[in-house]
Order: sequence, then C-alpha cells, then structure tokens
Amino acid sequence: GDKDYFHIEGFMESPAVDDDGDCFSPLLLNATSINVEVYYNKAVNYTLMVTFVSFLQVLLLIRQMEHSNTQSGAAKVSIVMIGQQAIMDSYLCLLHLTAGILVESLFNAFATAAFFKFVVFSIFEMRYLLAIWKATRPSNSGGDKDYFHIEGFMESPAVDDDGDCFSPLLLNATSINVEVYYNKAVNYTLMVTFVSFLQVLLLIRQMEHSNTQSGAAKVSIVMIGQQAIMDSYLCLLHLTAGILVESLFNAFATAAFFKFVVFSIFEMRYLLAIWKATRPSNSGEGWETMRRELSFLYSRFYGILLGGVLIMYELHNYMRWILLVMYSFWIPQIVANVVRDSRKPLHPYYILGMTVTRLAIPLYVFGCPKNFMRVEASKAWCIGLCAFIGFQAAVLLLQHYFGSRCFVPRKMLPEKYNYYRRLDHDVNRSRDCVICMATIDLRRRTNDCMVTPCEHLFHSGCLQRWMDIKMECPTCRRTLPPA
Repeated sequence: GDKDYFHIEGFMESPAVDDDGDCFSPLLLNATSINVEVYYNKAVNYTLMVTFVSFLQVLLLIRQMEHSNTQSGAAKVSIVMIGQQAIMDSYLCLLHLTAGILVESLFNAFATAAFFKFVVFSIFEMRYLLAIWKATRPSNSGGDKDYFHIEGFMESPAVDDDGDCFSPLLLNATSINVEVYYNKAVNYTLMVTFVSFLQVLLLIRQMEHSNTQSGAAKVSIVMIGQQAIMDSYLCLLHLTAGILVESLFNAFATAAFFKFVVFSIFEMRYLLAIWKATRPSNSGEGWETMRRELSFLYSRFYGILLGGVLIMYELHNYMRWILLVMYSFWIPQIVANVVRDSRKPLHPYYILGMTVTRLAIPLYVFGCPKNFMRVEASKAWCIGLCAFIGFQAAVLLLQHYFGSRCFVPRKMLPEKYNYYRRLDHDVNRSRDCVICMATIDLRRRTNDCMVTPCEHLFHSGCLQRWMDIKMECPTCRRTLPPA
C-alpha cells in the first residue's frame, strides 16, 4: 500500500539468557521524523538568499568594471583573483544544479540559484577576465595604425641599368564589410536560439512519452548522455565566441544560455530519470550506496566531457571525423532496442525533430559557402553526414513501427517467452484478472488472456497496459520478460 518500510542492517550481541536458555537482546531504535513542509521552506529560503547574493555580486562587478574601465585601471587588477572567483562561482552553479536534479520538488528553486551563478561567472567575471588580459598585453607603438609583416623569398627576373636586381611585388588585399559580417553572426545566433527552443519542446514531448518507470528504462542513457555532452560543448563554444568578440557578446551569450538550458536542465534531468528507472526498485540499498552510484555517474559524465575537450584540441585537424563520431548518438539506442527488445522507447516526433535540429549547425558551418566563420564548404561531407544520421533515424523508425528486431534474422534471435501459451490444467474453470477484477474465461480464444512465467493469468489488454508502466507481475512482483 502506501506504507514505507525501512531496512536495517547490523550485528546484534546478546547480553543475557532467559529462563528457557534462549539468547535475547533488547533492540532500541531512535527514529526522528522530518517536517517536510519546514524542510522545503528552509531550502527555498536558502535559494532565495543565494539568488539575492548573486544579484548583489552582479551589481558590485558592474561597479568595479566602471571603476577600472581604462586600460591602465584594468591592468592593475589581478587576473588570478578574478579567475579564482569565477572558478568558485562555476562550482556553486554545478552544485546547485545537481541539488535541483536530485530533489525534484525543489528543482525550480535550485535551478534559479544555479542560473544566477551561471550569469555571474560566465557573463560578468569571464568578460572582466578578458578585459584584464587585454589590458596587460603589450600594445603596439605605432598609435592606432595596423602594420602587416610579410615573410618570403623574392626572385629577380631582370636587372636594371645600374646593375641592381629588382622584382615587381603584387599584393591582393580584401576588406571585410563589418556590418554584413555582424549581421551574419547575429542571424546565426538567432538560428541556434530557435533550434535550442525546438529541442526543448522535443525533449518535453519525449519525457511525457516515457514518463513511467518502464518507459524511461527503455531509453538508452548513453544516447541522452552523448547529446548532453554535445550541447555542453556548443554552450562553451558560443560563450567563448561571445567573450572574444565583444560587440557580439549579447548575441552569442543568448545562444550559449539556451544551450545551457537544454543540456543542464532538461537532458541532465532526463539522464537522472533514466538512471533511476534502470535501478532495481526493491534493492533495499541505503542512501550512501545510491549517492556513491550517482557520484560515479556524474564523474563519468564530466570526465568524458573534459576528455573530449583534450581529444578535440589534440586532433583539431581531424575535426570533421570527430563530428561524425559525435553524430552517431542514435546508435546506442538502436543497439539497446535490439538487446532488450524494447517497444517504442522514443516518440517519432523526437526522432525526426532531433535529427533535423542537430544537423542545422554543422550544415551551416561546413555547407554554407558564405558563413561568417569563413570555413571552407564541403558538399560531399555534408551529404555524408546527412546520409549517416538519416540512416540511423530510419532504423529507429523501422524499429518503432515494425519491431525492434525486425531487421535481425530469426535464426540469430534468442528464444522469446510466449505469453499466449496454453495451460494444461484447470482449463474448464474461470479465474479473475487482478488488474480489472473481471473474470477470465479460459474456454475462449487463447489470445484473450496472457500467462506470465509465474503462472498468473490476466487479460491481454490489461497486462499490456500494465507492462507499459511496470515490467513486474501485478500479483507476485516478479520481473517480467519483454512481450
């Protein structure tokens, strides 16, 4: 029912023996109850305090930036001091975000505090850090003029009348229309913001599609984690671009913020829901074990995140091949569907929508010949990327409509349990379905009822709807194989 059972482990030593010679030991338990409402109010008040403190820090940073708005003034400020504070605020942002993911009822409060900490360290402190770094760099001694240094070899095709060698030097210089360049960059950030908004809607639709424990357990945690890592890279990339190009900071910071919302609020929350669904519900483990497993999950995620940054830095010449590997995020779900024989784990809108929206940024960078990044366009690579991710989406749709193992030869498939097998005993008497409490007539067609491995009978429709929520027998709670 609604009762909560507590599992206590330990050793008992008997201090005495009773009259019958049996050992006994008094067991004293001190239990304290928590007033959930008071606990909730304390947590909300704490997040309000953190939000207010972050707002004050923003005002103080603005005041300090105005105080040192000249080159000599900014050069006097220690870059290590500002960097140390930025690292502290980034830790607090991650800490409050993790707390909001763990305590679902307090998610909005902790997410607000994490967002304000994100604003403090990513927008103000990192921008101030760049201003100090620029002020401490040596300036050119030629006023506002820009000088160009050209190195190379010259060969003289002729000799003049005085016997001196000479060679004509031709230089082709192109100018950049700054206004057109900025407009292209702003349009790009608007596209990224719109794509991120669509991805939020698709994630919400998918989370509603798999809002039960059984539904969430069908989704591959590797697939969601891979997409979360991609969005975190895009967030850092756009934030860095905004810091480097000061005039485009607001546009790139907006795109970075939306990517931050996608990966930190929605994808990380969905990741935790999938992890909870895949854990055994009756394991009887304590909070310490759960916290240890959760810490291991987050350490793996952020370890892969940092490791990927190092790999991309070292292998930046092979960035297009690295992108092909990153865009194989549907493959873990395809493999999980075949292994578990899962039925419809992903909504078709989520499959199609994510496939299209994920292609927007790489197609612009590597497919648009007039992109503002001046990356050389490659039509062949873009066609290959579209074909690669389109093939993955097609396989997922085939699994959705025709079964997760529709393309696997039957000879290679393991033996599957038959829920419509016949009963050899008591076929002439009726039984009750514990789900709908109606009578099951065993003399009718076999497809009208389903038999579990633990010999319990249910109506076919009743058990199928039950298995969409829980893969456990309604009678004895034994784990059920896929239907």
